[in-house]
Amino acid sequence: LLIAGSLGLLALFDKPDPLDGPFFEETIYVTPSRLPAATQRAVADVTAQAAHALGLEDGPLHAELRLDARAPSPAPVVLELAARSIGGLCSRSLRFGTGLTLEDIILRRALGLPIASLEREGRAAGVMMIPIPRAGILDRVDGLEAAKAVALVEDVTISAHPGEALVPLPEGHRYLVFIFARGDTPAAVERAL
Repeated sequence: LLIAGSLGLLALFDKPDPLDGPFFEETIYVTPSRLPAATQRAVADVTAQAAHALGLEDGPLHAELRLDARAPSPAPVVLELAARSIGGLCSRSLRFGTGLTLEDIILRRALGLPIASLEREGRAAGVMMIPIPRAGILDRVDGLEAAKAVALVEDVTISAHPGEALVPLPEGHRYLVFIFARGDTPAAVERAL
């Protein structure tokens, strides 16, 4: 969240699956990041510099960065930066210590209302997006109860309904399923997802 030109980092997500281009489907987001503290600071610094270069001053900020493994120390490279919130249903993975949701924080900032804290809750959290495997008409989704029964999984949300025409990425614009998990460590959350 940008506040008067200053970056307030709400969450830094790791994407543990290899995501190779030229385009790729998102899979798993996990927070807090397991990157070394110095790398996390570099990611925040590069993000703040990119926002400043674009003239962004106040409001939500979503950034996607990749670490350049060819650099002597992993150097963050901006892939995308926009004055927007995280997409899809992914914001459901975020909770803040004050009981506010991400949307609450964004709206309070936009309305000039006080925000007691930007600190995220202490537990690790994550979301897994299941892409649409091929074009067609959704007949049914199987395994929903089994997925919900996995330890640390809090919710499984189907974002399409039977009879709906589905289009895979990159032509499509959505994911079929969102799975949310919460636990004591990022590794445990990733395993659950």
